[in-house]
Amino acid sequence: MNWLELNSESELSEIEKISFAHPVVVFKHSTRCPVSVFAKKTFEREWKMPQDEFPVYLLDLLSFRSVSNAVAEKFNVIHQSPQLIVLQNGKVIYAESHEAISANDAAKAASATVS
Repeated sequence: MNWLELNSESELSEIEKISFAHPVVVFKHSTRCPVSVFAKKTFEREWKMPQDEFPVYLLDLLSFRSVSNAVAEKFNVIHQSPQLIVLQNGKVIYAESHEAISANDAAKAASATVS
């Protein structure tokens, strides 16, 4: 998987802007959490959407906790880790955490907005 790194709060405005052209995926990940590592590996294995149409950003929340907090505030989601968020038109259309993260459900939500 070709992850795009989300490392700064300034990138959130760009991600929001991109979401008006097509869905954007943000995966918030803790490198020290076994549940997060498992969720990330499962997502990588299951995600089949073309990344040029559905960019996927990875946020290392241990290194960039302020960015994680900004995601929660900007997009009005409760902080979780691991957490998968799909944005379309500047709004969250899918958000799940921990074992509820489903690449298939996220792809269905993203596909529904472009069909």
